[in-house]
Amino acid sequence: MTTVAVVGTGRMGSAMARALARAGHDLIVQNRTRSSCEALAGEIRARIVDTPAEAAAAADVTITMLADDSAVRAVYAGANGLVEGAHDGGVLVDMSTVLPDTIRSVADAVRSTGSGLLDAPVSGSVSLAESGGLTLMVGGDAADLDRARPALDSLAKSIFHLGTLGSGAAMKLAVNIVIFGLNGALAEGLALAEASGVDRATAYDVIAAGAAGAPYVGYKRAQFLDPDGSPVAFSLALTEKDLRLITQTAEAVGQPLPQTAVNLDLVRSAAASLGAGRDFAAVAEELRSRRARATVA
Repeated sequence: MTTVAVVGTGRMGSAMARALARAGHDLIVQNRTRSSCEALAGEIRARIVDTPAEAAAAADVTITMLADDSAVRAVYAGANGLVEGAHDGGVLVDMSTVLPDTIRSVADAVRSTGSGLLDAPVSGSVSLAESGGLTLMVGGDAADLDRARPALDSLAKSIFHLGTLGSGAAMKLAVNIVIFGLNGALAEGLALAEASGVDRATAYDVIAAGAAGAPYVGYKRAQFLDPDGSPVAFSLALTEKDLRLITQTAEAVGQPLPQTAVNLDLVRSAAASLGAGRDFAAVAEELRSRRARATVA
């Protein structure tokens, strides 16, 4: 039995902890706010620790799922951070969506402890995380991946080893380019169909049944058809954050991304007019609002 620590028990981290517990791993959980993981710990019979250092010291594999680059750096290298608790034979695995250089920036400190280090961001929804159906994009040494596999296999239907440390993070941003592009195209397609007199639900079903009917189109149906009555799956604020990371990475490697620039402008407009906490399917509402304003003018 592998002892696995999950550091960061938001919606995605909690879902992964449930999958790991169901697979029979010994679970440790840690969150910046201890009270936010107490119910989860009781549910899955996990042990709570107070600091990332304690989590890493007690675990064979420590998984982090955090909000942004600054949170990752703080959890790894800050006071009572993972580096302090990292040990020979253990593996630290960051699954956050961050810049490739963020995980590279802590590599020397982690490896000086004898611990392995991987970046393994995920593709998939919260429900897929809970059912163990994620796709993992892994950067780092093959030996570290082999040591982490008992935990990662419990979370994923597919694991792609992409190369050196940071390549998983780069691939995740590339995947998100496609998702955000599809989200914008879906919003535009629905807006045009509705403006032409086609029922919204019917238009959605036609798109889903055709060549563009990717899994994403299937599981975003509720957010597009009933934006006010559906839960937020991924906010405009997080979308804007990821698009900024994509743009920053593209600039670093000299790759123009014209569609991404358009999507970032649209997401920023939607967040400003509708609220950054709205689901990112709300770009369709932003397009409807623009048409309404143009009609009035």
